Amino acid sequence: MKNKNTPFTMLDTEIKPGKKAVVILDTARLHTHNQIEVPVIIEHGKEAGPVLLLNAGIHGNEINGVEIVRNLIAKKLNKPQRGTVICIPALNVFGFLNQTREYPDGKDLNRMFPGAKNGSLASLFAWHIMNKVLPHVDYCIDFHTGGANRFNSSQIRISKGKPELLELAQVFNPRFIVYAPDRDKSFRQVATQLGKKVLLFEGGKSLDIHNRITMRGTTGIMRVMHHLGMRDFTPELAAFPNQEPIIIGEATWIRARHGGMFRFQVKDGSKVEKGDIIGSISDPYGRFEHQVKMPEGGYIIGLNHAPIVYQGDALIHLGRV
Repeated sequence: MKNKNTPFTMLDTEIKPGKKAVVILDTARLHTHNQIEVPVIIEHGKEAGPVLLLNAGIHGNEINGVEIVRNLIAKKLNKPQRGTVICIPALNVFGFLNQTREYPDGKDLNRMFPGAKNGSLASLFAWHIMNKVLPHVDYCIDFHTGGANRFNSSQIRISKGKPELLELAQVFNPRFIVYAPDRDKSFRQVATQLGKKVLLFEGGKSLDIHNRITMRGTTGIMRVMHHLGMRDFTPELAAFPNQEPIIIGEATWIRARHGGMFRFQVKDGSKVEKGDIIGSISDPYGRFEHQVKMPEGGYIIGLNHAPIVYQGDALIHLGRV
């Protein structure tokens, strides 16, 4: 066998080539002293190759990302011929249990990296991820959704000036590729500083599972694994033809000029022109109804699904090519 693989060791567990292991990342306990386990599913290929980390649920209420990674595992699509695939479907298992964005200490886990061994609960967990998981990784896809009622069209976010990441994003084949700077102290920022190639996927909204987003995410992973030579997905991908992603250079939120009941009349991902009517806002008593017009053209990469909005609330995330 060409490039025969060697055993893979992580979290004090050795996985032989061609084998699977579920190891437990145990970093903290609840105030009741109950242990909360974070399962890490590792599939180690028979042949040598890259190590790909697929993690979701860093914000515990972003369920669609968890569903994407779960779907991949359930269909055994995470089993590579070459290299290793590490899946952490619910990184913030505390938030997932409570269906909340934050960690139990009230911190946003995605603003706590690289963490500290003697820090807060969220900081301690971030430290374990940085020191016990990431050193083994070459590539990572970090799955997120829109917050609250904001529905994001499928998109990969990367920084400008990184051609290898742009190539990987194009391989993933989302609806949009969005140039967005790294958030300070985020997983993506710190992993990138360590030399890891990170794609950040955004799709859907919190506390929701959307089949279209799930399929985009699942097929995107398959495309990346195929591109990296980890597994031949030619038969599976034949049913999902490539569509050239639209590259978004900058984006801005279009905000409500009035408060009231919001009804949108467009789909996420749509192209809009200046002056297009994309919805309306009215009071609950039938006294007024204001049309929401686009002040400029672009693509709708995010859409507020909230039925009630206040003046100044974000309605449309408008991307410009």
